[in-house]
Amino acid sequence: MVGEVSMSLRRTDGEIDEDLVWSTTGADVFEPSLPWRTFRSRYGQKHYSGTHWSSTMRDHVVYESRLELTRLIYADFDPDVTAVFAQPFLLSTIVDGHRRRHVPDFLVLRENDVPLVVDVKPGHLLTRPKVNFALGWAREVVLSRGWDFEVWSEPPELEVANLRFLAGYRRDWLFDQDLLAEIRETDLDGATLGEAFYAFPRHPDWRVRAAVLRLLWCQHFGSAADLKRSPGTSLCAAGHALPYDPARDRHQPQGSGRARRRVRHPTANPPATRNPGPGMALRAVRRSAPHAG
Repeated sequence: MVGEVSMSLRRTDGEIDEDLVWSTTGADVFEPSLPWRTFRSRYGQKHYSGTHWSSTMRDHVVYESRLELTRLIYADFDPDVTAVFAQPFLLSTIVDGHRRRHVPDFLVLRENDVPLVVDVKPGHLLTRPKVNFALGWAREVVLSRGWDFEVWSEPPELEVANLRFLAGYRRDWLFDQDLLAEIRETDLDGATLGEAFYAFPRHPDWRVRAAVLRLLWCQHFGSAADLKRSPGTSLCAAGHALPYDPARDRHQPQGSGRARRRVRHPTANPPATRNPGPGMALRAVRRSAPHAG
C-alpha cells in the first residue's frame, strides 16, 4: 500500500523545492533544474560517470554508468523526444508503513505522448527482491498520475554499436545544409550505402559520406539501425525495425517544387579498399523534418 507521495527538486541556484504534491505538479517545473544527486567520481569505482552532449537538450546531461549513457543516446535518436532530465526528482512516500525514497534515472518528455520516467538497471539486477520492490512501488506511483514508467536494460549489441557510431553525426551545425538538402531531394530508394556515398561526385567524398550518415542519424533512411561499422560490411535486410518504431515516421512536405532526381546507377564502383559497404538497399523514409541534433 502506497501512501501520499511528495516530490523534491533541486533548482539551478542550489535551492531545493521540497514536498511538492506529486499528483498535481506539472512537467514544466523541471526546467530549469539540476540533477538531484551530485556527480560522483572516485578511484576504483565500478561505474563510469560522465556527461553526454545531448542534441535534444543542446547541452550536457549527466550519467552514472555506461548503460545510462546508452539510454541517453537512444533518447537523442528518438525524434519524438523533446527533453531529457537526469536524476530529475526525489520521490518520497510511505510504503507498507515505512518511509521510502527513490530518484529515477531520467525523465523523458515527448511531443506526442505523456512524460516517461526511466529507471536504468542491468538485467542481472532485476532478479533481486530489493530492486524489484523499489521499482514496483515507483512504477505504481508514476502510473498513478498518468505518466509512463520504463525499466531499461541492455539492448542488442549490434543495435548499440550502430547507434553509438551514428551519434557521432548528431551535431547539426557541422554539416553542409545545401548538400543535405540535395541528398534529401535525390531518390536513393534501392541504392546501397556505398552507392549513396559516391552518388554526388561534384562534392568531396568525405563530405558526402558525413552527410549521408547524418541523414541516417536523422532517420531519413529507414535502415539506419543495421548500419555496420566495418568498411567491408553492409546493411541488414530492409524492413528491420529501428530502435524506435518507424511507424512514427511523418511525411515530409516536398521542397521548393524541384523534382526529386532518381539515382539508379551512381558513379562507377569505387576501389574495393574504399567501399564503405555495398549490400542491402537503403530505404528512404520521408519525414516532416530531420531530428535536430
